[in-house]
Amino acid sequence: MKKLILPLFCLLVLVLSANSQTKPAKKTNARPEPKKVEEVKGEPFDKADIATMASKCVKFETEAGDIEMEMFPESAPEAVRNFLNLVAIGAYDTTTFSRVVPDFVVQGGNLGTREKFTQDWLKRALKNIPDEPNQIKHERGILSMARGSEANSATTSFFILVSEASHLDGTFAAFGRVTKGMEVVEAMNKMEVKDEAPLKPVRLKKASIFPCQTATETPKP
Repeated sequence: MKKLILPLFCLLVLVLSANSQTKPAKKTNARPEPKKVEEVKGEPFDKADIATMASKCVKFETEAGDIEMEMFPESAPEAVRNFLNLVAIGAYDTTTFSRVVPDFVVQGGNLGTREKFTQDWLKRALKNIPDEPNQIKHERGILSMARGSEANSATTSFFILVSEASHLDGTFAAFGRVTKGMEVVEAMNKMEVKDEAPLKPVRLKKASIFPCQTATETPKP
C-alpha cells in the first residue's frame, strides 16, 4: 500500500507545481483593469470657426426645385453649426416641408418625416441648441430656427419666411438667407393645406454644402 501512495503523492506535487507556474497568484493590491470608454464621435462642423462656416452655402434639391442659402454665423454661430452638421451627416435628406402657413412661412427639418427614421436619428432629433436671438430682421427669404415656447428648445426644424415678420425679431434665431430659388419657396407656400399641414408635402431629396461663390455681408438691422 505504501508503494502505491508514494507515487500518487509525487504526482500530486508535480501537478501543483506546474499549476503554480502557469497561473501566477493574483496580487491582493492589484490595480483594476481600466474600463473601455466608448468613443464619442463628433460632427463635421463641431470645431469650425466663424470664417469657415461663413464660407459655406447650402443647397436643397427638392421635388419642387432647388433652393440655395447663405449662412450668418456671426449672428447665430450655434444655429449655423447645428444646421451645417445636419446637412453634412445627411439628416435632412428625404425629410419633407411639413408645415406651411400661407403668406408667412414654409417649415422643414423635422427628422420624423424621413423615409427611414431610426433610433440614431431620433437621438439626434432630441439634441437642443441654445437660443440665439439677434439683430437680423425677419423678412422675406430669411432662414430661422423653429422652436417651442420653452427657452433653448430648438432642435432640427427651421423655417423660411415668404414675407416680413417683425414680431419674430429679437426672439428667434435668424441664421441664413435664400440666395437662389425663392420662387420655389413661394410655390410651396401656395400649396393646399389643412391646419398648416400641406396635403401633398414637398420632399427634400438631398441637402448639400458647397463653397459660397462670393462673400456677402450679414443683413444690417
